[in-house]
Amino acid sequence: MSDFEHVFEQPPEGAAADWTIPQNWSAYTEVEHQTWNTLYERQMKILPSRASEAFLRGLDALDLNAGGIPDFDVINPKLQALTGWTVVCVPGLVPDEVFFDHLANRRFVSGQFIRKPDQLDYLQEPDIFHDVFGHVPMLTDPDFAAYMEAYGKGGQRAAALGMLPNLARLYWYTVEFGLMREAGGLRIYGAGIVSSATESVFSLEDPSPNRLGFDLERVMKTLYRIDDFQQVYFVIDSIEALKTVTLQDFGPVYERLKGAEALPIEAVLPTDKVFTQGTQAYARKGGRFAA
Repeated sequence: MSDFEHVFEQPPEGAAADWTIPQNWSAYTEVEHQTWNTLYERQMKILPSRASEAFLRGLDALDLNAGGIPDFDVINPKLQALTGWTVVCVPGLVPDEVFFDHLANRRFVSGQFIRKPDQLDYLQEPDIFHDVFGHVPMLTDPDFAAYMEAYGKGGQRAAALGMLPNLARLYWYTVEFGLMREAGGLRIYGAGIVSSATESVFSLEDPSPNRLGFDLERVMKTLYRIDDFQQVYFVIDSIEALKTVTLQDFGPVYERLKGAEALPIEAVLPTDKVFTQGTQAYARKGGRFAA
């Protein structure tokens, strides 16, 4: 976290009490707009055969390729008409309680900045391309929109119960790095994958990672890494199925998970539904684009 530039302990100057700031779209430079265009064009050479139908429909519905960084004043009316969500700008990573409150009220927080041209392949800190291109198209899907609202409300409760690490794993392995079964194969819907040219391919085609069937408690116990490709991806049957299983009362789930030891990232259990038992070769070679 200390490597991130956009981290604040309290709302910085110019931010509202809820940490939102104006997008100030007119201040983006030509270089910044071109960076968005480059990233968008690169992803669209990769995603049509790999991304979920819901994601691709969302891209079309919001027209995120209108030229440069999207103007929230333009895309928000479209998004709100579809599912009641809006995108709001924040100066960087916000405290958990702020993040959950926005989600619970169908507001998705996005960073305002975009990566530099020499950071196209890897940026640990989420920028506006990750947040808007990666996340927002899925919010046009009614079931996913309901799931995200429920997650925000659940986050408020998890914080009070001391179960945030478990809930964070659910977000990580679905919203950020989720796969789903679709069209006779596996497809991407997680924002961390669809916004990455390299992980879009790795997640589906590399022999290294495990690909396991989604199980709520299994996911909530599984560790994850934030600095490299994933060693395991969890596969949902559908967005509707994800919504259904996560709209239950998590109270009994948390009771069962209290005191449970976290599972290693690379673990494959006898109870797992295994789509791919990976070699883990990439991780053993040291990760980050290992040869």
